[in-house]
Amino acid sequence: MRPAAVLMPLVDRSQGLTVLFTRRTAHLRSHAGQISFPGGRSEPQDASPAETALRETREEIGLEPSRVEVLGFLPSQYTTRSGFIVTPVVGVVRPPFELHPERSEVDEVFEVPLAFLMDPANHRQGSIVVEGETRQFHAIPFGDYYIWGVTAGILIHFYWFLNSTDARRLRGTA
Repeated sequence: MRPAAVLMPLVDRSQGLTVLFTRRTAHLRSHAGQISFPGGRSEPQDASPAETALRETREEIGLEPSRVEVLGFLPSQYTTRSGFIVTPVVGVVRPPFELHPERSEVDEVFEVPLAFLMDPANHRQGSIVVEGETRQFHAIPFGDYYIWGVTAGILIHFYWFLNSTDARRLRGTA
């Protein structure tokens, strides 16, 4: 397994927090056309998963690391069928900022309200048969977008974390 990191970018909009996503281009070898967080493989010069996530975000969508305040890491890592162990990095992005997507990797950049993503009524379970084996996955449909797999799993675990006893203690509500 190779280490990787993704940034879960929470955009601080006047109407509330949103989450920024990318849609990968259709010609990519792995995860083509899927909705994802910006991020990717760790490089030897990356000192931490946060550094990996910020570097990859700049490379993929042109978001400068200085625009991101890293809040921390989610407590779970995720393994992918493509051989990565992914660390989710949570960060707040404060407008204004400019994006310059790398068109060879990113077909589209869009935002979804965090309130929608954190509503369990919008969380789904799906299944797919791969090489004769049924695999379960999380999904969060939003309009024409189908957020699923590791990306949806990270969001749903973020929901669980925010509603955990430990998180409520941090907020002083437990």
